[in-house]
Amino acid sequence: MPRTADSKLFEACIMCESVAKYYLLAIPAVIGIIGGLLAVTYFGNQDGSQDDDTFTVQQLIENGSPYEGNPSAPITIVEWGDYQCTFCHLFHDSSLGTIKEEYIQSGKANFVFRDFALNGPNSVLAAEASHCAKDQGKFWEYHDEVYGNWDGENTGWVSKDSLNRFAQNIGLDTDQFKSCLDSSKYKQAVLDTYDFGQKIGIDATPSFLIIKGDKIVKITGNQPIDVFRKTLDDM
Repeated sequence: MPRTADSKLFEACIMCESVAKYYLLAIPAVIGIIGGLLAVTYFGNQDGSQDDDTFTVQQLIENGSPYEGNPSAPITIVEWGDYQCTFCHLFHDSSLGTIKEEYIQSGKANFVFRDFALNGPNSVLAAEASHCAKDQGKFWEYHDEVYGNWDGENTGWVSKDSLNRFAQNIGLDTDQFKSCLDSSKYKQAVLDTYDFGQKIGIDATPSFLIIKGDKIVKITGNQPIDVFRKTLDDM
């Protein structure tokens, strides 16, 4: 079961020393409480030595969305989300707008969304649909349309009919979209992304990897905007 924004524990590791690769070996330790909400993890090896599991920045963002913002921005924010997730919906309805205005539009950071479809087959289907929309160059429009029609976790609002309707709403070629979705073209990619997320320690939605240079900070849950501000400003 995923942890939510009610989690009270911090987790921390020593930051990695390698610029080229990021060592995602988490060493949990209780380091404090901010408002009883924040879970933060620093990823890295204690001595900078290479671990068996090493991942480049490209691996951390591949199979995700197109960049929101300047791809060359110094900070990359990677959200791991589920389209049915309550706290993901709350994040997209609140803090994301502020992050876009203060950090993405200003060129300080960019943003990538990766699927972590943990709420069952309908979450996998919604994630597949977003990739089909990406084929037509409208990932973010579709992403926003799905969250804009959010109606709970496993309540039945996600279906092929609703996903096709969302495609029509944003002006996609609906025949092409339906063909893509019916073919399950992206199902394995969505499942593989979930497995990869688990491998690097993603265990809840939303989760965020904040990446700058050789530093990676993980934020778990729909935290208050000041938590994101502090993390981004400190980096």
